[in-house]
Amino acid sequence: MSSERTPAFPSRLPQVGTTIFTVMSALASQHQAVNLGQGFPDFGCDARLTEAVTDAMRAGHNQYPPMPGAAPLREAIAAKIEALYGRHYDAGSEITVTAGATQAILTAILCCAGPGDEVIVLEPSYDSYVPNIELTGATVVRVPLTPGTFRPDFDRIAAALTPRTRAILINSPHNPSGTVWSAADMHKLDELLAPTNVLLISDEVYEHMVYAPLRHESVARWPGLAARAFIVSSFGKTYHVTGWKVGYVAAPAPLTAEFRKVHQFNVFTVNTPMQHGLAAYMQDPAPYLQLPAFYAAKRDLFRAGLAQTRFRLLPCEGTYFQTASYADMPGPERELGEADFCQWLTREHGVAAIPLAAFYGDGFEQKTIRFCFAKQDDTLRAALARLARL
Repeated sequence: MSSERTPAFPSRLPQVGTTIFTVMSALASQHQAVNLGQGFPDFGCDARLTEAVTDAMRAGHNQYPPMPGAAPLREAIAAKIEALYGRHYDAGSEITVTAGATQAILTAILCCAGPGDEVIVLEPSYDSYVPNIELTGATVVRVPLTPGTFRPDFDRIAAALTPRTRAILINSPHNPSGTVWSAADMHKLDELLAPTNVLLISDEVYEHMVYAPLRHESVARWPGLAARAFIVSSFGKTYHVTGWKVGYVAAPAPLTAEFRKVHQFNVFTVNTPMQHGLAAYMQDPAPYLQLPAFYAAKRDLFRAGLAQTRFRLLPCEGTYFQTASYADMPGPERELGEADFCQWLTREHGVAAIPLAAFYGDGFEQKTIRFCFAKQDDTLRAALARLARL
């Protein structure tokens, strides 16, 4: 009779452990802190959207949709991109509905990169990028954004390009810093990549959270970039339904064909009634056109309150994240590393945030932390009242 034994095997991601988001959320719950750490709203979506999904269920949209996504939703996505950014994508061959943006990014990397390739990541970066690249066997090439301003350093990006570079990942509006790439930035990237065969993966999930007078410079606006790009966006961020995990990728037909080869064996397809509900809801563009003003009001409320504390505010041009420096605080807490500072802030002052160092592979420290202001105004005021006691 054999003994009970679970076989050991080499980990595909040996460096990955419990994420800082899990740690800080658990600590926030333990200390009954206001959780401004993880990036999701604490308010509901438009009732018309849930009604549209319910209507889709009642209409019988409960079986598998086509692998690339329900046709009405792909058509609505293509129409939106063309109306906002002036580029036409064919709904049949160039738009794919995904199980959120994270799956979209993983699938884009899997379809184009492998052992021997290099993929450039600009740090600080969203935490799924590097593990996604590592799962393909490709080499991660980390290029830092300019510390303090978090703007792209094109000299360093150019120096990182080699004959083995398969793709570069960019993110604007940028999580975690809240910076937004300018037209000049996109022009420089276009010039830099034009003579190469490097693919572009553009994470644009916060596309509708860019604050006046700026505008979102989608890669779709730039023909030279769009021709080599997988553009990723997310309904969860736009419509306050992060738990639905529905996103999409727009890419030229040859890139989409490769993307779908992986997509069909990855998730195959995405929740049917939500796709039809989203398609119906998108017929009215007002919800996403009004989103910048909606979040700008929350940003302004939070920044005004935070300006009365001992934090030094960094700019917030987009997203629903506000970064702040504690380097000038007078007490001993300013000597703490970012993770320890966030834990101290949660335990002693009842507000949870995320250390910016968590978004760097080497844990680069700048005495800067990230707050999420995608919260009810009362939640923000409660957090600000506690931070005012710093």
